[in-house]
Amino acid sequence: MSVVSELIRSEADGTISFGDYTLGAKAKLDNFKNADAVYKVKTFQEITRLEKNGMFAYESVPGTTVTNLRDGADAVSFCVEGPEDAKITLGLEDETAYAVMVDGNDIGTLKTKLGGKLTISVELNGEPVAVSVKKVD
Repeated sequence: MSVVSELIRSEADGTISFGDYTLGAKAKLDNFKNADAVYKVKTFQEITRLEKNGMFAYESVPGTTVTNLRDGADAVSFCVEGPEDAKITLGLEDETAYAVMVDGNDIGTLKTKLGGKLTISVELNGEPVAVSVKKVD
């Protein structure tokens, strides 16, 4: 299993990776710039949270490591790993339907409510799990 020891980093393909679920105490990094966005990350064993341009983007309980987060207008994709199963909440558009794939399995179409949050549970068994969320037209 791998963690992002610098808390957040830019990848060569323009994505970002963040989170260190091995930390016993909270750590945070603010004002991280990637492309035209500014990120803030807080992470440790109990929670990993990411904000993009001051808005909620990602949260996992317990903490996780996310690699290659691609956050587009109509889709979000990333790989996530951690020591145990996690509840992941994404900040998306209000009252919008999204097709969700976890580890290659279609888990169906989920709709956000007024706050725009979408929550999924991901089984983590020590290996990275791919998550893809795409807006349904």
